[in-house]
Amino acid sequence: MVRFLLLFSENSVFNRSLLAFFLSFCIAFILYKKIINWNRNKKNIIGENIRNLDILGQKEKEGTPTMGGIVIIFSTLVSTILFSSLKNIYVIILIITTIYMGGIGFIDDYIKIKYNKEGISVINKLLGQIILGFFVGITIYFNDSVQDINNIKKNNNKEHITTFPLLKRKFGKKFDYSSILEWYNKGYKKYTWIIFIPIVIFTMIFISNGANITDGMDGLTAGVSLIIFITLSIISIISSNRIYSNYFNFIYIPNIKETIVFSFSFIGSLISFIWYNTYPAKIFMGDTGSLTIGAVIATLAIINKKELILPILCGIFFIENISVIIQVLYFLYYKKKYGVGKRIFLMAPIHHHFQKLGYHENTISNRFIIIQIMFSVLVLILLIY
Repeated sequence: MVRFLLLFSENSVFNRSLLAFFLSFCIAFILYKKIINWNRNKKNIIGENIRNLDILGQKEKEGTPTMGGIVIIFSTLVSTILFSSLKNIYVIILIITTIYMGGIGFIDDYIKIKYNKEGISVINKLLGQIILGFFVGITIYFNDSVQDINNIKKNNNKEHITTFPLLKRKFGKKFDYSSILEWYNKGYKKYTWIIFIPIVIFTMIFISNGANITDGMDGLTAGVSLIIFITLSIISIISSNRIYSNYFNFIYIPNIKETIVFSFSFIGSLISFIWYNTYPAKIFMGDTGSLTIGAVIATLAIINKKELILPILCGIFFIENISVIIQVLYFLYYKKKYGVGKRIFLMAPIHHHFQKLGYHENTISNRFIIIQIMFSVLVLILLIY
């Protein structure tokens, strides 16, 4: 009944977002408590199998219930379905992204619990992310429902505009993907999707895996993600309003306002999860949560036309990802050259490096979250000024 009363009211987006936030928080808060008690009574039937990393306090985490991401997904979707317009193409994309990547994460977690600690193979996981990135890319670029909002048509050629804050203000801090092909040959502008879709796929893979890799400490991924979602919500609020977007020189995307409801729903779920996930964690999100969080953040950024600022906006995820890449490449290089592998970090991803140095995981998580706050503030500064 609430949905029908509020759904199509032009001035109700903020009200609906608040209702979605509180409903999502309450649903998740109650379900987490029940899952934790149920798992305890069933003697850790969905308990986490912890890999032996030779880290202090690691063994105590054994048996902590995992797959808490299911609750994040469920409470977010319930609130979104009740309080947002399901006719909005952006909401549909976000719902499909959440369910699809949540499904991959769930299968991964299930295999880890029931069969082996490795879960889904890296190749299969990457394939799943590529498929999702391809879907998001072609939908945003080709779907007629978003054409008049996101794209400009000139001479029957699509131009896809995005935000690049390092450009001078006189250019509106906007970047046209078609200009890459136009520089080579003006007739190639109609093939701009060849540039755009691979960027979307790469973004999906990098951010989703970044969130997944970061999920190795109590409260870390959830805390960092919460800051990112709040930042993206602010960006969506500005982008959805013609006056605000013009004042702050954002790309105006009128139909994007329904995604604010989704974002607030996700924020409510995350806050509830953090309540139980702070040190010492009573529940983990698992790959069900971390993969989904990364995919949704990537999708929200792409929808908001802010994908090019993700290296800063998702600074912690980016650093965690890069630390693993550097560690692997340096090890292989050293082994090939000298016959024996050598590592730069004591352990990768980098949060484990600091654990090896003797820092408590609570200290590391809190400081990483503070750094993420600084990254988010920097993003807003770059976008606004």
